Amino acid sequence: MRVPSADDRGAWTAVDAATLQALTERARATLGTPWPTPLAHDFARFYRDGDRDTYEQAVWARHERLARATALAAVTLDPVWLDEVTDGVVLFCEQSTWCWPGHDDMHAQHGSVLPVVTDPCVDLGAGEVAADLAWIDHVLGGRLDGHVPGLRARIRHEVDRRVLTPFTERRDWHWLGLDGRVHNWNPWIHSNVLIATLALVDDPARRQRLIGLITEGLDRFGAALPTDGAIDEGIQYWWKGACRYLEALEMLGATTAKPGVVAFPHRVHLGGPWHVNHADGPARPSYEQPWHVLHRLARIYGDKEAEAHAVAHRRPGEPVAHESPGLGYLLLALTDRDWAAVRPGGSPLPRDVWFPSTQVLVARSEAGSSAGLTLAVKGGHNDENHNHNDVGSFIVARDGAPVLVDPGRPTYTAQTFGPHRYEIWTMRSTWHNTPTIRGAEQAAGRAFAARAVVAGDASLTMDLAAAYPRDDIRSWVRVARLDRATGTVTIRDSWELTPGPAGPTVIHLVVAGDVTVSEDRAEAGGVTITWAAAEADTRPVDPDVRRGGSPHGLPCTIVVRELDDPMLSDVWGDRLTRLDIDVTALGPVGTLELTVKETR
Repeated sequence: MRVPSADDRGAWTAVDAATLQALTERARATLGTPWPTPLAHDFARFYRDGDRDTYEQAVWARHERLARATALAAVTLDPVWLDEVTDGVVLFCEQSTWCWPGHDDMHAQHGSVLPVVTDPCVDLGAGEVAADLAWIDHVLGGRLDGHVPGLRARIRHEVDRRVLTPFTERRDWHWLGLDGRVHNWNPWIHSNVLIATLALVDDPARRQRLIGLITEGLDRFGAALPTDGAIDEGIQYWWKGACRYLEALEMLGATTAKPGVVAFPHRVHLGGPWHVNHADGPARPSYEQPWHVLHRLARIYGDKEAEAHAVAHRRPGEPVAHESPGLGYLLLALTDRDWAAVRPGGSPLPRDVWFPSTQVLVARSEAGSSAGLTLAVKGGHNDENHNHNDVGSFIVARDGAPVLVDPGRPTYTAQTFGPHRYEIWTMRSTWHNTPTIRGAEQAAGRAFAARAVVAGDASLTMDLAAAYPRDDIRSWVRVARLDRATGTVTIRDSWELTPGPAGPTVIHLVVAGDVTVSEDRAEAGGVTITWAAAEADTRPVDPDVRRGGSPHGLPCTIVVRELDDPMLSDVWGDRLTRLDIDVTALGPVGTLELTVKETR
């Protein structure tokens, strides 16, 4: 455990003053008020109306209040904060379940819409509570023994019965990855179980058995990580998955991760707060990420660019961390003197990035600068973790801020991970920068994938035909390219469809900010987007397929999507605009060239 106990007064009296002041102000604002209460009827709402967020927000507010109190108790040893910690700990110990509504399997196992206290489930939420209680025991244990005798025994009892025992006795948890499908739950939960084991398990034999199971599970995640370090869920899930994996290895005394894992955050950085986003990840994650952890891991793995990216997020004079990422991260930051002492520089912003495993390319005009246009484009398939149907989609950012965008995802509900996921508009290809071909959008499943994918110099070429559930699409070749000489992005679509009647073929562009549209162009976010039919690429064409259409007058329809979900509106504002360029008139064989350049 890297955090010193509160008995180490040298460590805790040296806490950054700005952080201490901010924590104190927020903690005093809630001191003496009722604690957030996760209510039973809010838990049951997951099964009634699909809402899971109301319950979870109450739980997270409880976590954050307890984190503030724990940090202040460690710094001050004030009985007021020790009492606050005691109240928060007992409230968690008396909470019927530590699971989040969408994860607890009591409905499948018992037909209940409320927690079944005799059959605890180990999920992300349970792991988070177990780790919080373990950190509290580790940091404040000696003080709690004198202030509230018996509290530590309660902590051990609850963590054991709710997490450690079911973790060892039930080995059918889906997140173990025994079926070959490994995702961020694996390291997220295993790392929290490891923290609880190291802090709370005194019996050497049991401790060793737990560590063995944890290591076995982490090895499955490590084996599934691609060598290029790509995370198909995006940057938000790097923090919860790959980062947790690297931290767990560190706690186990191993630094054997595949090259590139620690580099992922800076390799998908667009500039400022913006990152390349695919799947459920947001384009603008919260600033309150545990950058100090990336800083430490980058130094362990000797990645200077990753270290520079972390340091770029350190703001001198401002707090070193916030409680929202979790108690453990807060305690680590407060006692990390290296992090408190760093002075920011620039993020590396690599000129060229290519992830072969996920078929994602990022290209910018110049390394180290977000100025001008940056292109991000993906191939991949439609069975990625937290998948959206987005094969062939692209993002164009100007000065680091996306203009042609991937919307991300709304607040999670019961529908999000259910059979009707792809009825949610943000998950569908129609709300990504992809075509709808003869009325068909892309389908979900690994078979629906890009083929003939070739990465070139600031360009990606791929055939999108197989991403669609139709047998009359012979090819749809998309070439996305950044021309560094002119600072221009071009997207060239060339298609060959079999003859015959069919629905409309439309190329979608999802645009952020204010948009103005004329006949063959649009302006938004400091860029001008133009489109026109072009001569098709020279390639064999079936003689019974006729070229058709006119190079002029392609209809463009404007669809405005008002945003009232904070998961979307906090990123994009009150709306997104979709341009639907109808290329049906170009016939079964055609080419459209889209050009994006900075507005002069």
